[in-house]
Amino acid sequence: MITQRPKGTQDWYGSNMYKRTIIEEIARRICKSYNIKEIITPVFEHTILFERGVGETTDVVQKEMYTFQDKGNRSITLKPEGTAGAVRAYLENGLYAESQPTKLFYITQAFRYENPQSGRLRQHHQFGVEIFGSSSPLAEVELITLLMEFMKELGLKGVKLHINSIGCKNCRKTYNDALLSFLHEHEDGLCGTCKERMEKNPLRVLDCKVPGCKVIMKDAPRTIDYLDEECRVHFEELQSLLQDMDIPFVVDTGIVRGLDYYTKTVFEFVNSDDFTLCGGGRYDNLINEVDEKQDIPAVGFGFGIERIINELEAEQVELPSAPPVDMYIGILGKESRSPAYKIVKELRKVGMIVETDYLDRSVKAQMKYANKIGARYTVIIGADELAANKVNVKNMATGEQKEVSLDKIQEVIDINQ
Repeated sequence: MITQRPKGTQDWYGSNMYKRTIIEEIARRICKSYNIKEIITPVFEHTILFERGVGETTDVVQKEMYTFQDKGNRSITLKPEGTAGAVRAYLENGLYAESQPTKLFYITQAFRYENPQSGRLRQHHQFGVEIFGSSSPLAEVELITLLMEFMKELGLKGVKLHINSIGCKNCRKTYNDALLSFLHEHEDGLCGTCKERMEKNPLRVLDCKVPGCKVIMKDAPRTIDYLDEECRVHFEELQSLLQDMDIPFVVDTGIVRGLDYYTKTVFEFVNSDDFTLCGGGRYDNLINEVDEKQDIPAVGFGFGIERIINELEAEQVELPSAPPVDMYIGILGKESRSPAYKIVKELRKVGMIVETDYLDRSVKAQMKYANKIGARYTVIIGADELAANKVNVKNMATGEQKEVSLDKIQEVIDINQ
């Protein structure tokens, strides 16, 4: 064997691939009902986009990005998340000049160099939605409602919504001063990374997963206690709207999210173990950070499809199986190949899933294969059947056979059963 797949990646096939297909189909269908249009952006971007957009002090930029110099000596990065690329596309293609808001979704590959673990791979797949042009908390409600509908349709029951507000630039300075003062008082107990973070971006310390730091940060100042009037009103209205929509939530002041572009609302959907399945929030300053000429509010979310699949398995939720093969057409003799395959082709045109023989197997071996792949019906087409213009269609579940003319095969089979 020449090689193995790189660490932190996986091959998609069989039932796992079908689960992913169902998840993506549900995502696309729900987005269609919300009038959210799909966007596809390049799998790599100029590195500066993520440094300015995601934030130079984040773990993503400092530790996790796949960055390289291309042959033109340009610094290129495989996208670690979907938002920055969507923002760049929104600006570069002048979508802000169209009627607002602009609502976009994507299903994309993302790359992060981190220690592979359950639901977190170095190459993973994200479903995300971005709404550009609205400062109303109703935009957050739109995304949360969409996610609630999505989780319900998948059959996930142990999912909870946590929300917080981390304020804006106006109130962040006051909060950062209070937080920094608290951190200095407890500096000896912080990990080395947090000691660096507290000077560059103290808010990042709240996101630390080191147990000792988590214990200290339980008593840290809360962002919601330092909100200015605008941010406070926004957060209160968001809560009121969610209550009016009968959407249960928990105000979780520990949520800050791991990316620097968030402002005001941040939210997460977590499972029964408080493991984050999906995260998002408002990022009113990101567009201005990418293009100083534009100042457009925005809000979005993203989640890893692999995490959702893991959660489905953990909750023992069974997604529909791949549809069975409707008909297996066996071929007896070389002279029967062409007319038999013409029938295969015609049956596929009417929506049937049809399989046939490509290995010149015996009739016995073909029937064994048809049974193995779960074909619902079978026929054998040879010289005698072609001469008589008749075949026996066999129901593999009951063993019942019915003789029909070659052009009536499809009438025997109900593909909606």
